[in-house]
Amino acid sequence: MKKPQILPGAEPFYYPGDEIGCLLVHGFTGTPREMRDMGQYLAAEGRNVLGVRLPGHGTRPEDMIDTRWGHWLAAVEDGWNLLQSQCKQVFLIGLSMGGALSLLFASRIPVSGVVAMSTPYELPSPGFHRQVLSYFLRPLSFFVPFQRKGEGHWFNPDVIPSRVTYPVNPVRSIHELKLLLAETRKALPAVSVPALLVHSKDDLYVPIENLEKYHAAIGSEDKQKLVIEKANHVVTRDGDTEALFAQVSAFIDRVSQTEGRHA
Repeated sequence: MKKPQILPGAEPFYYPGDEIGCLLVHGFTGTPREMRDMGQYLAAEGRNVLGVRLPGHGTRPEDMIDTRWGHWLAAVEDGWNLLQSQCKQVFLIGLSMGGALSLLFASRIPVSGVVAMSTPYELPSPGFHRQVLSYFLRPLSFFVPFQRKGEGHWFNPDVIPSRVTYPVNPVRSIHELKLLLAETRKALPAVSVPALLVHSKDDLYVPIENLEKYHAAIGSEDKQKLVIEKANHVVTRDGDTEALFAQVSAFIDRVSQTEGRHA
């Protein structure tokens, strides 16, 4: 079978560094490109950084149809295995669906900490099918395999030309996302590691109410909310990204130093 051709800019990335690892996980239909700027920032801070490409992403929309949420979680596990073999501490940092994957993984494996950004608690209604239709996503996918995305709102439109993402949502994969989010919700009480939850109050795709639901459900005693402004759903590329990256880095510094003292 011919190996799928990765879109230019969608390649995974790795920046070697110290013994604190950062595993970056992109979102649904996205690519490592949306995490690369943050990865470069953390690498400049000396961190050991890996940005994974989830199965079915960064090639063709058709490739997503044959992937399941378990494949996406397995890619996170592969990345974690690589980093934990080199690092004393590993942090998971996920955007949107990547945040859900990171939280689910953190409920099963004792990572050092987790950062979940713009993470949906359930299927976002404006971008996907209404709740009443969500029950029929799987059979619907045989007749309507793809759903075209709407035009997103960007506070920094200069980044639009360099975006690497699919122009459509594979409907079968939306069903997988629904299953993943359900599994993540069940696992949240088991998340006991330090958690930083990031959301923009100007996210028109996943409303900020999702942040409150996650904060209430996560079992960790060390959990904090970071609400930002003037950024769309992809907070790693829109708005004041440098300020966001600095906050994430500060969270990693604080938790890693605390864990180091208790080691």
